[in-house]
Amino acid sequence: MPLFAGLGDKLQAALKKLRGKGKLTEKDIAEALREVRMALLEADVSLAVVKDFVAAIKGRAIGAEVLESLTPGQHIVKIVHDELISLLGGTSNRLSMAPKPPTVIMLVGLQGAGKTTQAGKLALLLRKQGRFPLLVACDVYRPAAILQLETLGKQLDIPVFSVAGETNVADIARQGKEYAMRQGRDLVIIDTAGRLHIDERLMQELKDVHRVVSPHEVLLVVDGMTGQDAVNVATTFNNALGIDGIIMTKLDGDTRGGAALSVKAVTGKPIKFIGVGEKLDALEVFHPDRMASRILGMGDVLSLIEKAEQAFDQKKAEELERKMRTQGFTLEDYLEQMQQVKKMGSLEQLMGMIPGFSAAKQVKDLELGEKKLQSIEAIICSMTIKERRKPDIIDGSRRRRIAMGSGTSVQEVNRMLKEFDQARKLVKSLTEKGKRGGKMKFPFM
Repeated sequence: MPLFAGLGDKLQAALKKLRGKGKLTEKDIAEALREVRMALLEADVSLAVVKDFVAAIKGRAIGAEVLESLTPGQHIVKIVHDELISLLGGTSNRLSMAPKPPTVIMLVGLQGAGKTTQAGKLALLLRKQGRFPLLVACDVYRPAAILQLETLGKQLDIPVFSVAGETNVADIARQGKEYAMRQGRDLVIIDTAGRLHIDERLMQELKDVHRVVSPHEVLLVVDGMTGQDAVNVATTFNNALGIDGIIMTKLDGDTRGGAALSVKAVTGKPIKFIGVGEKLDALEVFHPDRMASRILGMGDVLSLIEKAEQAFDQKKAEELERKMRTQGFTLEDYLEQMQQVKKMGSLEQLMGMIPGFSAAKQVKDLELGEKKLQSIEAIICSMTIKERRKPDIIDGSRRRRIAMGSGTSVQEVNRMLKEFDQARKLVKSLTEKGKRGGKMKFPFM
């Protein structure tokens, strides 16, 4: 499901009633706010946070400027949007980078929160921004924790520092920082050990590491699906250690999002990154304004554009445009475009960034769309190179072989080839119009 899908649909339904009215009364606003309150409580948002949020909206909504406006419903939506942004943290909070490298980031949290995986994801994200990260393995208690980090490092081609047999975590962290300085690494990410629950020994160990390496950022990793437990953990860690921000994981697996909506108001510490999937590139910078827009069905076009820019190679896009102009577009190109779209995320996540999308109403269609994309990919992958480049040679016997190899039916193969042929004809007509009207534009180019 798209992020905050359940909460978003309920809030949108409550506000939709106000949008359609030419004039609003205080009773109309009170009824809408009652639905907003229920939606937030059902999303597992802290009761105190809900009370303050609703009171803030009511204080701004019940006034002459709104009630006497020509578009009072739109005014209310804007107020809710503004207050949601404030609740989620106001503005995006960047990491504090050291004026003199290396910058040290210390990840903390309970066992099972996903610190080790998030360390790898964060290193990958920051490397894309031009940093040279080093991962430091300081979880000496959990079996295979160091091996897990080293495996991630190999996958990402990012070095990992560890000390075999050493149990003094603060000393490992110190050596890791010194190693980074010798190797010219400008970023150190320390993966610390967690516990099944918060205890004095855990906190003292983290304080020792903090004292030795003086981190520029202490980021708490919490599981967003644990709701208010995540907020309680954040409060405890902040009081005992002092944190600078939060990485909230598994937001893609929870349609409620109560923890994300509560944590800033309760702890005063911002969410800096969110985990939106299991893939190593599924970590995003958290933008309160964009997330508020998604929740209210206004979309998130900026994030969609950023994902497209990351997924689509400019040179390949220019080559594709050339092929389309010269009628050289093949099933290989078709498959490559599909695979690049998949890099951007699931259809549900992408559609959630489009203004007006309603997850509850269209999720079935999206599921069918995902299955169809998988089916098309399987069909093309079951073809020979010659068949992909010259689909006109695919006769009846070849279609039966392709259907058997892809686990589909001959009818599905026929349908895919027909749709591909229609796409080529459409491209041809667009190309001819482009020749007459100037340079044609293709998506994501």
